[in-house]
Amino acid sequence: MNTDEIRSKLARDRFASEALGARIESAGEGHAVAVADITDAMKNAEGSVMGGVLFTLADFAFAAACYASDDVSVTLSSSVTFLTTAKGKHLVAEAVAVRRGRRTNCYRVDVRDELGTEISTFIMNGFVVKLAFRA
Repeated sequence: MNTDEIRSKLARDRFASEALGARIESAGEGHAVAVADITDAMKNAEGSVMGGVLFTLADFAFAAACYASDDVSVTLSSSVTFLTTAKGKHLVAEAVAVRRGRRTNCYRVDVRDELGTEISTFIMNGFVVKLAFRA
């Protein structure tokens, strides 16, 4: 799928696209970038972006990277390390394939703000539900 097709497909992910306002900035084989503007509704009682927001954006980028690789995958497991709070006004999640197999895959997703502050890093393992032919 190309980036426009992925955007159209993931527009149906109503929680990420509507509630969070996430959007796909770019997508290519084994790689995708998703972005979202930080709003007050995303913040916890201490004024930091909620971990669930970071997870949702990372999962959205993971999905886009899988679609860009012609895989339909579901998350099997994920681990996250929260590094610091966002300093900027926008979140950027970049998913990069670590390994893409026939039945499973592994992606690293780094979330930062537009200032370059590294906020969290995820390792996401997926189960490939449908695999397109790869030469």
